Amino acid sequence: MDVIINENVTPEELKKFEKIFNEQCRQGQPSAKAQFEYSWCLIRSRYGNDLRKGLSLLEDLYHKTQDDSAKRDYLFYLAVGNTRLKEYTHALRYADAILKVEPRNHQVHELKTYIDKKMKKEGLVGMAIVGGAALALGGLVGLGVALAKK
Repeated sequence: MDVIINENVTPEELKKFEKIFNEQCRQGQPSAKAQFEYSWCLIRSRYGNDLRKGLSLLEDLYHKTQDDSAKRDYLFYLAVGNTRLKEYTHALRYADAILKVEPRNHQVHELKTYIDKKMKKEGLVGMAIVGGAALALGGLVGLGVALAKK
C-alpha cells in the first residue's frame, strides 16, 4: 500500500493528461476516462492544491456515474488522495463506503490498516509535540516564579 500512497506523478505525465483533459473541456464535456486519468495524476502530485483539484474531479465523476464498478474505483482513489493529504477521517469514510458493498475487498482492508497505522503514528507524534510544549511552558513558568522570588 505504501507504493500506491507515496507514488508521485512525473511532470511529463501530468502535463500529458492535463493537455488531454483541457482539450476535451474546450470541445465540450471531457470523457470520464480523461477526467479520471487527469485526476489520478493530480492525486499523485506533490502539491496540496493539485491533490485537492484531483479529489474534486473524482468526486464529480463519482456523482455523475451510474456504474457501480467505476464508483468503487473512484471511492478507492478518493480514499488514497485523502490519505495523501493526511485527511484520514475522510479517507476512512470512503474506504468504509466500499466495504459496505464489498466487505471482503482485500485492497481496501489493507488501505484501512495503513490509514490506522498512520493515524496512530501521527497521533503519538502530535501528543509528543504537545507534551514537549507543555514541559517547555512549565519550565518557563518555573523560571518566572524563581526570578520573581529574587
